[in-house]
Amino acid sequence: MSGFKYFLYQLRRNPLSIAGFVILLVFVFVAILAPVIAPPPEGHKNIYQIPRDGYSPTPQPPSEEHPFGTTQGQYDIYYGVIWGTRSAFQVGLIVILSVLLVGIILGSIAGYFGGIADEIIMRLTDIFLAFPPLILAMAITVALGPSLNSVMVALIIVSWPAYARLVRGDILAVREEDYVQATRGVGSSHLRTIVLHILPNSIYPTLIMASLDIGAVVLSAAALSFLGLGAPEGYADWGQMIQFARNWIVGPSGNPFAYWYAVAIPGFFILFFVLGWNLLGDAFRDILDPRLGKS
Repeated sequence: MSGFKYFLYQLRRNPLSIAGFVILLVFVFVAILAPVIAPPPEGHKNIYQIPRDGYSPTPQPPSEEHPFGTTQGQYDIYYGVIWGTRSAFQVGLIVILSVLLVGIILGSIAGYFGGIADEIIMRLTDIFLAFPPLILAMAITVALGPSLNSVMVALIIVSWPAYARLVRGDILAVREEDYVQATRGVGSSHLRTIVLHILPNSIYPTLIMASLDIGAVVLSAAALSFLGLGAPEGYADWGQMIQFARNWIVGPSGNPFAYWYAVAIPGFFILFFVLGWNLLGDAFRDILDPRLGKS
């Protein structure tokens, strides 16, 4: 069975995986078509800056001009969540790709060469893993200065140790296999052996972990933005949209759901984005894990 046919076969075995692909495909189209779906106002200098219709702290309900209503500060919720989709992809993909790169390099060095390099890298990972990730990310973001770039740097710093340790463990499991010894025997360089022979047979658990972690990264970035450590005020970011709604979660007595749109709409975008990546991660696990493929 060819690789593509096997891929489709595994997808058909798990309808929830198809749902994950569909959900993420919708978000991809929203991100690509954001200038068409939510065109920036004429003369808008920063397309990620949410337009505002006044300065009143009280959210306004959905209307013809603002389909999803406005949040605290009269920021347009519709514009914020549409362009916030691009911010979510930017944060999730940049952080995970950077973490994968760092984790693969350091984990490969530690697992393949061992010795003093292994000791130094693993003790360094132990130091980082000793801190609660979100607390450490908050401290790093504060030290660098609150911004979306600082959030991404902080999440990269707190996330790479887990990947380095996973890659190291998988390489330790295969580096003494006969085919690896054979490549060494014919004079293959260390880099060639790692890249062409070891990593292709040990990288799958790391890729599965990465696909599952994209949603977690976006959630962590939203949490930091909610705490005021992320994007600048008015930037199209789902976490900040939730922050704008924090004082309006419960409406006045007699109508506790008066401002439901300010909380629920950004929350639903975060919910389905993370759900889509989690379902996609399950699909990758079914496809890439040979033990599941044999079942």
